[in-house]
Amino acid sequence: MNSARNCQGGKQLPLKSRITGTGSYAPERVLTNFDLERKVDTSDEWITGRTGIKERRIAKDTEATSDLCLEASKNAMKAADVTSAEIDLIIVATMSGDMPMPSTASLLQKKLGAKNAGAFDVNAACSGFLYGLSVADNFVRGGSAKKVLLVGAEVMSKFIDWHDRTTCVLFGDGAGAVVLEPARGQHGILSTHLYSDGNMWDYICLPGGGSLNPPSAKTVKEKMHFVKMKGNETFKVAVRTLERLVIDTLKKNKVKPSELAMLIPHQANLRIIQATAERLKLPMSKVAVNLDRYGNTSSASIPIALDEVVRAGRIKKNDYILLEAFGAGLTWASALIKW
Repeated sequence: MNSARNCQGGKQLPLKSRITGTGSYAPERVLTNFDLERKVDTSDEWITGRTGIKERRIAKDTEATSDLCLEASKNAMKAADVTSAEIDLIIVATMSGDMPMPSTASLLQKKLGAKNAGAFDVNAACSGFLYGLSVADNFVRGGSAKKVLLVGAEVMSKFIDWHDRTTCVLFGDGAGAVVLEPARGQHGILSTHLYSDGNMWDYICLPGGGSLNPPSAKTVKEKMHFVKMKGNETFKVAVRTLERLVIDTLKKNKVKPSELAMLIPHQANLRIIQATAERLKLPMSKVAVNLDRYGNTSSASIPIALDEVVRAGRIKKNDYILLEAFGAGLTWASALIKW
């Protein structure tokens, strides 16, 4: 490597983490809005008009979150030209892991044969991938990890009440992964920003199965093991919060909205995405949108969308990329990357 490119004014440039490979995976089964019309009192017109979702992917009964992680990880590692033995840290962002313990990351480590890697999970719901990205970035910047595998994965279909039309029309299953490695220079993750407000925890939650409401006949009867959501309240907070978030992120990095090449938002609701793009004065051609095909895949949505735009050649060297998400907790997060 040319050391001159890593120095500025005789000083070594600070260490950054850089995404060197992306990958994604979605189950084969497609569940359309027309399929849902036969399950609950809803319609394709109602779902599309309010969310922008047309279909979503649904895992097989035998598919667990770690299985989706494995496929996405293999694709990302191939793109980065990294072997399992070289991975020294695995982070899985998920709220629908295989089991409460061990971590899904540990199960993924076994399946990959990544015998030299530490492994743990991060749970920040739909913001989980960006929370994991911030953690991975700090491990790399601090010099304690050189090749990090970060995966966002969910099998939301197994935690949805298919008789509840307020939630079952929204979510889908999938996984996205990235490999991060150290880099010196102008390219890489410029900054990450994490926020939360636990006062609104009940806007999106899965109340059963933990120490507060452990599994029992009562929790099963009251359907406490399914996702609950206050949709209208969440929508209003998300729009206001994300508008502030994206502007603040750019200001902190002294980057103008007009300099953005791509916005990759969490894929929850098309109206929220459009409102954010409008605030930035970005044309929708510079916004990654795939929720029409996948629905809301929670922590998997951003890495799946990132992988798609990378493989489609929509991101070029020196492009500024803004990632942003909002989810249960409530949590929200962003990251600015120079590709």
